[in-house]
Amino acid sequence: MSLPVAKLWLIPALPFLAAVIGAVLPHSGRKLAAGFSIGAMALALLLSLDAFLSVFLYAGFVTYKIPTADGSLTSLCVVEYPAQFFNFTWFNLGHGAVQLGWLLDPLTALMCVMVTFVGLLIFVFSTGYMRDDARAKQFFCFLSLFAAAMLGLIIANSLLLLFVCWELVGLASYLLIGFWFQKPEAAAAAKKAFITTRIGDLGLLLGLLWLYDSTGTLLLYDDGKGVLEPAVLAGLGGSTAIGLLIFCGAVGKSGQFPLHVWLPDAMEGPTPVSALIHAATMVAAGVFLMARVFPLLTPDALTVIAFTGAITALLGALIACAQHDLKRILAFSTVSQLGYMMLAIGVGSWVAAIFHLLTHAFFKALLFLGAGSVIHAAHHEQDIRSLGGLRGQMRVTFATFAVGTMALAGVPFLFSGFWSKEAILHAAHGWGVSQIPLYVGLSAVVLTAFYMTRLVAETFFGTPRSDHAAHAHESPAVMIVPLVLLAACAVLLSLLAWPSPWLQHLLDPISAANDHTDGFGLMALSIMLVAVGLAAGWFVYGRKPREKPAAADPLAARAPRVFAFLAARMKFDELYAATFGRAADAFAASADALDRHIWDGVVRLLTRLGRFTGLVNREADEEGLNAGFDATSDSLRKTGQAYSRAQTGDAHGYLLMIAFGFVVLVFAVLVGGAR
Repeated sequence: MSLPVAKLWLIPALPFLAAVIGAVLPHSGRKLAAGFSIGAMALALLLSLDAFLSVFLYAGFVTYKIPTADGSLTSLCVVEYPAQFFNFTWFNLGHGAVQLGWLLDPLTALMCVMVTFVGLLIFVFSTGYMRDDARAKQFFCFLSLFAAAMLGLIIANSLLLLFVCWELVGLASYLLIGFWFQKPEAAAAAKKAFITTRIGDLGLLLGLLWLYDSTGTLLLYDDGKGVLEPAVLAGLGGSTAIGLLIFCGAVGKSGQFPLHVWLPDAMEGPTPVSALIHAATMVAAGVFLMARVFPLLTPDALTVIAFTGAITALLGALIACAQHDLKRILAFSTVSQLGYMMLAIGVGSWVAAIFHLLTHAFFKALLFLGAGSVIHAAHHEQDIRSLGGLRGQMRVTFATFAVGTMALAGVPFLFSGFWSKEAILHAAHGWGVSQIPLYVGLSAVVLTAFYMTRLVAETFFGTPRSDHAAHAHESPAVMIVPLVLLAACAVLLSLLAWPSPWLQHLLDPISAANDHTDGFGLMALSIMLVAVGLAAGWFVYGRKPREKPAAADPLAARAPRVFAFLAARMKFDELYAATFGRAADAFAASADALDRHIWDGVVRLLTRLGRFTGLVNREADEEGLNAGFDATSDSLRKTGQAYSRAQTGDAHGYLLMIAFGFVVLVFAVLVGGAR
């Protein structure tokens, strides 16, 4: 029974419900919160698989006319997977209505399966990793919220709903990165991630407002009236600017240059958070967004995206070569791989980008969870200079970590990362605008193999260089099983991609049918570069492992200034602190001075004027109105008192006065008449 598109909301609703339940549970309900989170993700995975199968139920054969080499047209019958959507009115606004909706297509189905499956394994791993944490209940609550927001973003048929979930992803990342907020580094990293990604989100918001102003809707599909449908696309103005503004949001969320600085600092959160952010959720959101709105992107916008991705890929790989923190090496590796994905989108192959996103989710989650296993076993030691010799003590962790390393490095032919990387390089090779992204991508191939060999050699080979490493032991089964499953997936995905590019046929049958490029030469060059990187890494770090933590790094000994520059992350943080940071400080100082010396002075002047006016009013009131009123009242009071004294109450006296008055009146009349 396939999941109808109208019920697609159940997929994000399940982990969201787990987050709500976890929020109201008592602190002692850690196991219950973990159980609800894992159960919700398991059910969401089943629904995602059902939705994935329903994509095939709506598939149909479509005939296209495509040009041949001699200029003639030939008929091509391909399988097409139409988008299924369900829209509804959220609320009425004036004469219009705000509509939201769900969307089910191959991209949605693949992403939902990936997020729920990888997320489920990370949740299971977290039960072992966070077992002794007093706030584990809140941790699973935040994890569930994170997963729900990402799944809501994926199924959205409205860019408005996508943006709401996009911001919820940012909120959840803030809570998870700063989960150990008692550590100043974690609190600072959470604020840095939140603020940096908000910069990109502002561009995304402006792009969506511009798009709505141009089209009157933010629905992706709406029976010919959606923003991704031909009738609307044909008349859309300002497409380049809109596409680049939307890309700003992806630059922030997916850690692209120059907003990549938050991503390595996100390592301050617990290791399962690092795996979730760097593999299946937050960083994947930006790549997914650009793939989703790909029809909106003009050639100029794609060129900017391609070169931004190329710069990011090379920059992340270079910095990773000089890091000593186990998780930071993997973090800069994520930056580099995200650059590859954006490069693929920029050169016009969003299918290759999504394929690499899927394979990267599995082997990068494997690497981060493997790093978490090492850190957990080595009593939270994560400096590779203080590790070493773990190969014999943690055999399963080492074996699975090696699989992830070979997948990331692109070792042929059994590892999925090789096929997705080759798809990107071939797309860059076929790009007619410039070959620079291809050359940059090939350079990053060598560096990736080099720094991952360095990481494995420093961590697992040689002898233990600290007591923590010497007493390390294999992690419990609840942490090992997810590693084994992810390692199997990193291999099995390669079997699905070889020898037929099934994913490209699934997502983009027309481009797959037109792809007749013979790329064996480029593939051979790529394989050779991988071999060079692996050999160089082993020659420098594996052949003679360091014996003491304080021993100088071989690269640092050969090129100390370059190594120090890369170890300092190319001074990007210092550069931003010296420019934008100082500008912000100067603006804050100016605002403070303006407040203290101008606005505060104006307020004080107005206060004094108010006091003076009050004094004048008081004097006028006391000496004028009150005094006059008091005098009048006193006169009336005295008159009344005099009159009251005349009222004696004696009747004889009253008659005597009347008689006296009568006599006076008669006398006056007589005198007046005589005259």
